[in-house]
Amino acid sequence: MPDGGFLLVVVLLLVLAAEFVNGLTDAPNAIATVVSTRVLSPSVAVVMAAVLNIVGALVTGTAVAATIGKGIVSPEVIGLHTVGAAMIAIVVWSTLTWRFGIPTSESHALVAGLAGAGLATAGPSVLLWEGWRKVLMGLGISTFFGFLLGFVLMVIIYRVFYRVSPASIRKIFGRLQILSAAFMAFSHGSNDGQKFMGAFALALFLGGVLPQFSVPLWVILLCGLVMGIGTMVGGWRIVKTMGFRLTHLEPVHGFVAESSAGLAITLASFLGIPLSTTHTINTAIMGVGATRRLSAVRWGVANNIVGAWILTFPVCGGLGYLFAWLLKLVF
Repeated sequence: MPDGGFLLVVVLLLVLAAEFVNGLTDAPNAIATVVSTRVLSPSVAVVMAAVLNIVGALVTGTAVAATIGKGIVSPEVIGLHTVGAAMIAIVVWSTLTWRFGIPTSESHALVAGLAGAGLATAGPSVLLWEGWRKVLMGLGISTFFGFLLGFVLMVIIYRVFYRVSPASIRKIFGRLQILSAAFMAFSHGSNDGQKFMGAFALALFLGGVLPQFSVPLWVILLCGLVMGIGTMVGGWRIVKTMGFRLTHLEPVHGFVAESSAGLAITLASFLGIPLSTTHTINTAIMGVGATRRLSAVRWGVANNIVGAWILTFPVCGGLGYLFAWLLKLVF
């Protein structure tokens, strides 16, 4: 096999490895609350998340994948080793945080890894402002909109159902949470599920397999399957942190958090904005918990999560730069 073909295969495998890690650390966001409230068993929730993630990616277009594939760094001035370096950075960082049960943003790891690797390959001119503008918009939506929407919707439900008994509320929202969890999984696929599909398609384009950037159906199915396998293998660590350690959740809280996050993510997907689903669901959970009292949120756990979010950009950017420099010497 020619050197170029060998490198393409290696990079595609690295993208799938990063997608698998995404399943470990990011895809569990879609099912954490419904498992923690015991509305669905982990096995049923994982299957539902895997299926609806693929459906979400299939039926909502590829606008987010296009932003990742051709909007963050200029495809014309990078090579396969650039994409490969970004994927190695993601796998290293995300595996480390998964080991400690800390949910990280694969979205931020991906764009930071691509940026760092791109800078090592072609310098500052490689960065594309249009794509980064959408990344910054996504950061605002996930951080602030998720919290506010969760807080406001929870207050509304408190006022509407204040005369209803706790047992009845649990029964009503226990059923409704199945729908909200399905919506969250679908919206996750519509945004987060597309990102590594975009990286996979970018590698195919750089390797000469695709004449122009596009996301074939088989790429959507393959990446969705690998992400689902990752969630089934090791997603429980993240489910435990988000669903049990961050704040106490009843079905009504899970319904509001999932609905709030799903709405924010769907809005971003419609606009082609890649945002962190991890940020969105976690800030929604914090917003829901804060309606009871601020101390209801375990802020020590929240601080660990936020700390990992902040470190993701510089760490993955630096690792991407380092690995791109090393791979450039080899290839």
